[in-house]
Amino acid sequence: MSHELLSPSEMAEADRLAIAAGPFDGIGLMRNAGAAVAAVVLRRYPNATRVHVLCGPGNNGGDGYVVARILQDSAVDVSVWTSGLPKGGSDAALAASDCKVKPRPLSAFVAETGSIVVDALYGAELSKPLSGDAAKAIEIAAELNLPVVAVDLPSGVSGESGNVLGQAFRARTTVTFARKKPGHLLLPGRELCGKIVLADIGISDSVVAQLEPRTFENIPALWLGRFPVPAVDAHKYRRGHVCVFSGGPSATGAARLSALAAARSGAGAVTLLSPANAMQVNAAHLTSIMLRRLDTVADVDEFVDSRRPSAFVLGPGFGIGEKTCDFVMAVLGCDNGKGRKIEGLVLDADGITSFREEPEMLFEAARSPAAPALVMTPHESEFARLFPHIAGDKNLSKLAKARAAAERASATLVYKGADTVIAAPNGRAAINGNGAPWLATAGSGDVLSGIIAALLAQGMPAFEAACAAVWIHSEAGSRFGPGLIAEDLPLALVPVLRELIESRKMAAE
Repeated sequence: MSHELLSPSEMAEADRLAIAAGPFDGIGLMRNAGAAVAAVVLRRYPNATRVHVLCGPGNNGGDGYVVARILQDSAVDVSVWTSGLPKGGSDAALAASDCKVKPRPLSAFVAETGSIVVDALYGAELSKPLSGDAAKAIEIAAELNLPVVAVDLPSGVSGESGNVLGQAFRARTTVTFARKKPGHLLLPGRELCGKIVLADIGISDSVVAQLEPRTFENIPALWLGRFPVPAVDAHKYRRGHVCVFSGGPSATGAARLSALAAARSGAGAVTLLSPANAMQVNAAHLTSIMLRRLDTVADVDEFVDSRRPSAFVLGPGFGIGEKTCDFVMAVLGCDNGKGRKIEGLVLDADGITSFREEPEMLFEAARSPAAPALVMTPHESEFARLFPHIAGDKNLSKLAKARAAAERASATLVYKGADTVIAAPNGRAAINGNGAPWLATAGSGDVLSGIIAALLAQGMPAFEAACAAVWIHSEAGSRFGPGLIAEDLPLALVPVLRELIESRKMAAE
């Protein structure tokens, strides 16, 4: 499965390059696209009483005319409704001339129960809110609960952001071509697409490669090649040592969840760094996780010198304030020319919020060449506290916001939510598509932080580690299903991790 995502403008360039390279010209690609949609309609709705094909004036509408022609040739009762005629001499005009179904104006659109709608109005071509006759057609389809097959994207959904422009069709199936777009994965677009079918219409991988895409769907193919598999002779510290900072005696659970997740995710050693007044509480709940008292910045420096940790997690249940900032700065600056290599720091929850008044202090420390990789995992509110101007820009999609924040912070950013976006400072970004509602439970984010830290400690680069952790976390939650609480997640990771390691080994053979 191809994992690159193309923006609408990149997809238009891919079309242009593919036409220039051949063997298909523009109408050839359009005929391939229409054939792919028609095949889906015939396969999924063989008993439909009638198919209504709604055609816009552009290339999306041209695809629709091809669909109508093929369905009519297959003895399907087809109606064509158009919101405007294609431009003379265009590929869409040629497709319309090949279609023998007489088009009727979209303003007169009527449908009946049991029929199917093929939405070929605008797809990703829409740049302004959908209204008028198109909006009325959406209402008719919704009132009759008609199955909608969308061509490329449900009309009304932005291919760039997933936002709804005015109104939008709710499709049962969306057939898109060559590569998905961000709008297929970002909410609310993802919910409106239904099942997404990715069709090959003759745009080659080499054409897509020329575009040098920087956005990806977060699936194992993106990062599996960097996923850690322990060597036969590995010992615990070679597998990475993760350290998690604990909060005070009444706020220790979050850190323990993170520590346990790190251990389950392959870290060879995990230490909980606890203030003195929480030592007894933590000791009562730990077995395989090591425990170390740590109260001051000097303690951090001494611990790094003596135990050579690989990665840190700071934030879960830790508390907000100056002490948090001091500890973060100590970890980011712990090298200071001493040659002490730390792979990364995962900053979550209170660790993020503590810098809301002085974010540039954090960002400046992260820019140091000697600093460990910084990974931040904000949810919506935490993101807005640290990046208020970016969060408040209504012209930016979630993807664009994550990219801008990652660049500004010199950090890998995990912008959490049902459509989590992972962004690197260099502009690479991935959108996660396997999120599950069961993960919306207290402590789930603490587990995610531990997984990321474990993968960093085992040598995965920050962007790949964050992407892998988000996917693994979501997959474990999806498989567990209803009734999930955060304590279930570390053990639920095991079958997912086993399958990934087996896949990694097979790929290496």
